[in-house]
Amino acid sequence: MLNYHQHTPILLLVFNRPELTVQVLNRIKAVKPKRLYIAADGPRNEAEAKICNDVRALAMTIDWDCELKTLFREHNLGCGKAVSEGITWFFEQEEMGIVLEDDCLPEPSFFAFCSTLLNRFKDDETIGHISGSNFQDGIIRGDGSYYYSDLTHVWGWASWRRVWKDYDFQIKTLVNFDQGFTGFKAHQNFALKWKEIFTKVAQGEIDTWDYQYAYLNLSKHYLSIMPNVNLVQNIGIGEQGTHTFGDHPLANKDLGSITEIIYPSDKTQNVEADIYTQQKEFYIPPMKKKNVFSKTWKAIKKSIRNNEK
Repeated sequence: MLNYHQHTPILLLVFNRPELTVQVLNRIKAVKPKRLYIAADGPRNEAEAKICNDVRALAMTIDWDCELKTLFREHNLGCGKAVSEGITWFFEQEEMGIVLEDDCLPEPSFFAFCSTLLNRFKDDETIGHISGSNFQDGIIRGDGSYYYSDLTHVWGWASWRRVWKDYDFQIKTLVNFDQGFTGFKAHQNFALKWKEIFTKVAQGEIDTWDYQYAYLNLSKHYLSIMPNVNLVQNIGIGEQGTHTFGDHPLANKDLGSITEIIYPSDKTQNVEADIYTQQKEFYIPPMKKKNVFSKTWKAIKKSIRNNEK
């Protein structure tokens, strides 16, 4: 039986969605970590202050033997800065750990999966990321409980200080990124899309944090660990979602579980799996409302069409 190591710390990132936060927090309560970190962005206006305070009050419901640390912002930093600085705060104090946002509902074995692999690969410089998400629609990749990837899924994940220390919110090294994606087999057909995204992030046109983390793992040539079943479900896709509202192609995935880890015999990227995910991820259907994220995807598609002429 796979067991969660309770000394593996957990970071929970929250904001203004108490009905989602309580669901995720209840999953955390079930495994009773010895150290729990909660980081919250500040309200954008006076009207939002009460609901943000309601979310923060949930921290007071911790009722087991646990060292609780909180980072509650007085002022709103926005999605990009609030999340990335919260993760930096976490890894300044911890060598490794698990990270969950308030809309990422983990299956119970997610915690054991992450804590086991965090310890196993803590000194392995080839591994940079452990994901709880699987977008392969039931297709099993390889002969293990997980496969290796060049992608960075962050709907429930884990990593190490040795990786996050190189995180750069502005991705200042983008101009030196080997002309884009030379050597990344699964990314070749999507290189223009990725370049467009990374460029807009570097120019401050997209308020996010996760593309910078994806860039970090690519530029350092780290492998990611992806479970062969989906261990985390995004429950926040809707009107309140920052980037994921409408019919997101990777949403509403059923949860599976892992009770024993079978280590894959081949420690190389599964190119076929990464191509499969990107073919889905880069198909973005019409959104319910306009935002910078949907405009970015439209610009990417236009760039691809022009390049093919």
